[in-house]
Amino acid sequence: MTVASGHLRVEQIMGTAIGIEVRDAVVPAGAVEDAFAYLRRADAQFSTYRPDSEVSRLSRGELTLNDCSLELRQVLTLAEQLRIDSRGQFDVRRHRADGRLDPSGIVKGWVVEEAAWILDAAGARNYAINAGGDILVRGEPEPGQPWRVGIRHPLDVEAVAHVLELRGGAVATSGTYERGEHISNPLTARAPQDWLSLTVVGPSLAYADAYATAGFAMGHDGLAWVNRHHGYRAYGMAGDSAAVHWIEGGYKE
Repeated sequence: MTVASGHLRVEQIMGTAIGIEVRDAVVPAGAVEDAFAYLRRADAQFSTYRPDSEVSRLSRGELTLNDCSLELRQVLTLAEQLRIDSRGQFDVRRHRADGRLDPSGIVKGWVVEEAAWILDAAGARNYAINAGGDILVRGEPEPGQPWRVGIRHPLDVEAVAHVLELRGGAVATSGTYERGEHISNPLTARAPQDWLSLTVVGPSLAYADAYATAGFAMGHDGLAWVNRHHGYRAYGMAGDSAAVHWIEGGYKE
């Protein structure tokens, strides 16, 4: 059984609105529901706000790493690779002020990619997933047209500061405008001041999400660090209420 294209569904999961829009001519019935069911399970597993989640229980020492699911161990392995790559600027055990385990800087992108694979396996080829401004797109919304991804203005909730066009890939943005100063530099224990927000574009939302978090925490050096990674590009927004500037970073050896 199939359903018509143009299906858009939004749910509140992981503390934000997650929307899935499928633009294929037909998609298997239940594919979008299966993707949302996975996202709900992942929220219960990885949430730092639910005391019964696997992450919370591991953080409190009620579980050992060997007791944890394969999914959580995969996320923590990836997080450790990124900690080394960023020289400690991305650290899931040091981003929170209380020092508790917080893989939020990588989990959302990782689970959205898992949900995307569910849609891929069902035959969807043209769709977008928007998880609180972190976006993964496949194909085209209309034949011959790219997806247009608006980047929220960091100081005006009603405004779009920049628009990107993609036919596939991921966009992730880190900043303080949605959750306040929830990102700190693990090496200085202070919230970064160089950027109002930092956006990363690349093939993987899991990595784009983590690179945006780490790059934002790094401050001025974050753009160049992100751009060292093949296929990824970073953009920063800086300024004040008088003017906000969209800045593309470069990297030179």
